[in-house]
Amino acid sequence: MNLNRTTTLLATLALPLATPALAGFIDDSKASLELRNHYLNRDFRQHGAGQSKAEEWAQGFTARISSGFTEGSVGIGLDAIGQLGVKLDSSRDRRGTGLLPFDPADKQPVDDYSELGLTAKLRAANSVLRLGTLQPQLPVVSYNDTRLLSSTFQGGMLTSQEVDGLTLNGGRLTRVNLRDSSGRDDIGYGAASSDAFDFAGGTYAITPQLAASYYYGKLDDIYRQQFAGLVHSLPLPGGFSLKSDLRYFDSRGDGAAHAGRIDNRNLNAMFSLSQGGHRISAAFQRMSGSSAFPFLNGGDPYVVNLVTYNTFTRAEEDAWQLRYDYDFAAVGLPGLSFMTRYVDGRNAKTASGDHGEEWERDSDLAYVIQSGDLKGLSLRWRNVTFRSGNGLSTDLDENRLILGYTLALW
Repeated sequence: MNLNRTTTLLATLALPLATPALAGFIDDSKASLELRNHYLNRDFRQHGAGQSKAEEWAQGFTARISSGFTEGSVGIGLDAIGQLGVKLDSSRDRRGTGLLPFDPADKQPVDDYSELGLTAKLRAANSVLRLGTLQPQLPVVSYNDTRLLSSTFQGGMLTSQEVDGLTLNGGRLTRVNLRDSSGRDDIGYGAASSDAFDFAGGTYAITPQLAASYYYGKLDDIYRQQFAGLVHSLPLPGGFSLKSDLRYFDSRGDGAAHAGRIDNRNLNAMFSLSQGGHRISAAFQRMSGSSAFPFLNGGDPYVVNLVTYNTFTRAEEDAWQLRYDYDFAAVGLPGLSFMTRYVDGRNAKTASGDHGEEWERDSDLAYVIQSGDLKGLSLRWRNVTFRSGNGLSTDLDENRLILGYTLALW
């Protein structure tokens, strides 16, 4: 699907909003077009690498339309998302960055790829049911948005906020559209697919500074997972503040166990101290059990050591992180920010033993233009160094350049 066809389809979806009978759709409707230009260069440094580097450059377009709700005790609405990715530079021997899909036969990256998703929504009081294309951001399922286009899921999801301070979510997902794909696949983990992923849980704000969460998820015949978390913010003298983020997962096999034995406990936490434009963070992550931490294909794991390249979620792995962020608004340069971090993982279980080691160092420099005709245009440079050993064999240096701009259409 090309850009013109995507635009035409989205415009067609908006036509019913103009009729007087559905005037309520228009009252709270909004539409936007996100432009993302992404260049990624990954230089493989390990001995015997299958290819010397992966290097691609592409342009992404994401159009979103979100209607309001019709009037009445049950309001009806419709959302739409259209995504298009266009190749600017790539080749058969430089594929594999995650920006572009490639033909499985000749390994040639495609010239363009696209997706159109529709979501029906029903609102009653403070509860909303969504059916169709979904992008949940929950501990047990979180969509991926780290490349050119974002991943999406198909299914149904109910969000309820009937009680002050309490947000409940529950639903079922059956299909996934990966970040570099035009097609929808069965929901799954690794090479194993499933009929459905069911989830339920919620977050309760105990006080304005303390929130507790619990979620349960089950990927039918593959794994079941429980999550418990606490987030606490503590103001300190001298303009300091301390944020504590504690997360615990218990993952086990389910039913026929199509992905093999799943047995993982994951305790991870991050503590961040902020003052002015400075923020210093320390994190740890402890895996126990005989398997790696499971999470849905097309999603991201909800762990503190999910960094630019790696997740540090191998079986039995222990990992810690040190991170520093600075917001230059504190010295009169709003829009400019810097981040650097180092993550070290040890004792990972590999095919040759249980002493696998890996580390990653990231730096991130970003600027968002604050005024003028280009106000809102973001420019970001990400630099990655990753090394591993003792049964792990990936070494790489990587640079990403990302330009982003979101245009409000109405």
